[in-house]
Amino acid sequence: MPLTSPTAAASAQLHRRIGLRAAVALNMLEMIGVGPFITLPLVIAAAGFHLSVWAWVLGAAVAVADGLVWAELGAAFPRAGGSYAFLREIYGPQGAGNWLSFLYVWQVGFTAPLSIASGCIGLSSFLGVFWPGLDSAPFAALPWLHYSNLTAAAACLLVTALLYRNLSSVTRLAWVLFAGVLAALTGVIVSGFAHAAATGGWHMPSAPAQPFSVAMHGLAQATLLTTYCYWGYYNICFLGSETRKPEKTIPRAILLSVLFVSAFYVAMNLAALPSLRDAASHAAESAALRVQLVADIARSAFGRWAGYLIAALIVWTAFASVFSLLLGYSRVPYAAARDGNYFQFLAAIHPRHGIPHRSLVALGLVAACFCFFTLSQVITMLVITRILLQFFFQHIGVMLLRMQRPELNRPFRIPLYPLPPLAAIGGFLFMLVNRDHALRGLAVAAGIAVSGTLLYLVRARRMGQWPFVSPHAAENNRSANFL
Repeated sequence: MPLTSPTAAASAQLHRRIGLRAAVALNMLEMIGVGPFITLPLVIAAAGFHLSVWAWVLGAAVAVADGLVWAELGAAFPRAGGSYAFLREIYGPQGAGNWLSFLYVWQVGFTAPLSIASGCIGLSSFLGVFWPGLDSAPFAALPWLHYSNLTAAAACLLVTALLYRNLSSVTRLAWVLFAGVLAALTGVIVSGFAHAAATGGWHMPSAPAQPFSVAMHGLAQATLLTTYCYWGYYNICFLGSETRKPEKTIPRAILLSVLFVSAFYVAMNLAALPSLRDAASHAAESAALRVQLVADIARSAFGRWAGYLIAALIVWTAFASVFSLLLGYSRVPYAAARDGNYFQFLAAIHPRHGIPHRSLVALGLVAACFCFFTLSQVITMLVITRILLQFFFQHIGVMLLRMQRPELNRPFRIPLYPLPPLAAIGGFLFMLVNRDHALRGLAVAAGIAVSGTLLYLVRARRMGQWPFVSPHAAENNRSANFL
């Protein structure tokens, strides 16, 4: 049976209301979450004082190279769902693209809630500055369950409720959250340089020389962390069908957000170096110590209440990032379900607010469940799975599309093609190969890929889709229900 009636399809549409400024703000909201404040001392500990800044620069270079791929695809296919629409179009909606787009949505069911949960877990960690007992266990029989887990899950549900409204209201709220994000970054930078000025001026801490192989291993570990902190520059691609003049807005928003955020991150790292010094080498000991290191920058410069203020702004920033993450990713299952390529239940648009409300609530609830994992577990599963099952397919796909469809209208073309997609692939491989416990992360990604592929094959055979029928026959079945 058809997915929706013609009347319903005409009346239930997403509207183009997002301009360039809002697009940049939404990207930056997702990029600047709790990540940089927690990982800052870890980046310094991994790469060393002298290479830590280069980890942020290298992460920005990878983000630009990957962002150019997103920009070309987003301008050519400005649709809801971002990567879902790209993979489906590149590899053929009635061929392998049907499988890869389904596999992408399947992994989004894991990685999007993981990404959202990482922000909520980080948020609850910083709340521990105000409530030290937040990390204690409320039930002796469940020692793994802490108040911080419950707080993170509650934050996730609150964001879901705030997004359950029309896009105009959401955009206005995003600007309020964005102001707090800029205040948090500025506070850390100003505090760091003020502390350095009060203690004899800024200078690079001394560090022992390291063998080249050890230095490169540390740089790879640090770059993996900085890359996680940059992710989000592509958020506007998931809102492509709600963006005004997407052929211009999407590429500009991606490049501007990476430029602005990288400047903030490099400045924050430079400001923090004199304050962290020896403490950064112990940053991996506990989450509480990571929080203390960042809050101490402001406390050392301006007093105890400044430390509390920075911690509060970082909580605000984490909340804003989760807000933007859930907003963007909620469009992916909706887009797939609308095409008949996922659970049809998720294809609904709210009759009054004009948002994919069922997809929004579903992701919010799953993310709340993931809040009961540790932050390190969440980040590891997220990074490896997304690189292998999303980014690599897009890097290869944008080159295949150039060869197979040279006549395609491309409002934005990757400069210096094919160097940016090749550089992005090389950068991600550098991080994956050199990281600790690499096989463990690969196993998680492989498990998601295998389970998603098996589910797709069962579904495809039942519905008569690729690879069990010819593309011509599959065209006749594209509106069939999922399962």
